[in-house]
Amino acid sequence: MTGFELICPAGTPAALRAAVDAGADAVYCGFRDETNARNFPGLNFSRDELAEGIRYAHGRGRKVFVAINTYPAAGNAGPWHRAVNDAARLGADAVIMADLGLLDYAARAHPNLRLHLSVQASAANPEAIGLFHEAFGVQRVVLPRVLTVADIKGLTAQAPVEVEVFVFGGLCPMAEGRCSLSSYATGLSPNKQGVCSPASHVRYEPRGDELVSRLGGFTVNVFGADEPAGYPTLCKGRFAARGRASYLFEEPTSLNALALLPELKAAGVHALKIEGRQRGKAYIAAVVSTYRQAIDAFERSGAVPHVDLDAVIEGSRDTAGAYQRSWR
Repeated sequence: MTGFELICPAGTPAALRAAVDAGADAVYCGFRDETNARNFPGLNFSRDELAEGIRYAHGRGRKVFVAINTYPAAGNAGPWHRAVNDAARLGADAVIMADLGLLDYAARAHPNLRLHLSVQASAANPEAIGLFHEAFGVQRVVLPRVLTVADIKGLTAQAPVEVEVFVFGGLCPMAEGRCSLSSYATGLSPNKQGVCSPASHVRYEPRGDELVSRLGGFTVNVFGADEPAGYPTLCKGRFAARGRASYLFEEPTSLNALALLPELKAAGVHALKIEGRQRGKAYIAAVVSTYRQAIDAFERSGAVPHVDLDAVIEGSRDTAGAYQRSWR
């Protein structure tokens, strides 16, 4: 395998240009509707904006992947089929999908369109990955963020497709595509409506010297006067259990697997993915350029340079997440 492919997020046309200019090999984005898993106000692309973004990327030798990675509602596949058709028509280099029926539609309607399996499919074993490859011609799988490097190495040895893994950004501690926490709290699903912990259900309430953050009807955290108030996502909430308040699922830290480039290379990983379609262009430019420089230096020398990403790391702390899980 040659060098890593660096896959970077874009929630807006400005972020797409920033990612391309900063050194992304490919940019992933979505349409401005429920067909993608980051369906938030102010984000995503109209058809005309995507067409222009693809022209910008292709003019600089880069690729654009379109995420159509939510699950169509029963009897209402039309918006998802239109998204696949439009991505193909506009010249997308690949579509990223999870739903079996939608993959079947894309494979039949657009046999030359490259298919990537979204992390939302939660495919984490050779049998599942092999099924998607044999049935629909999927050429790449994005792995869930719950696998160790050893798990990934075992998969790449058997999987007949390219493997893409997340290396930076928000750390989801759940198996993507199977989490129902946000649906339970708000009635809106990241897997159907494309929204996890939607801003429309977020509340911040002063309580004396404290600030309470709530999602739907649930208190997610209570911040002291000197604490920065994080966004109320249930899996990163601080809850009282056995008389002590703590982060039960995952602390609000950022995934950063930069130091693991040698291990990921040895494990057979093809592409490295940065999370953050909801982030601004300044964040995108900073993270992408830093990862680009680090990957290029690693490819030249085999050593990972020390870089400073503290300014853009969530909670000012980072973690290698499950990649280096030691408790198993």
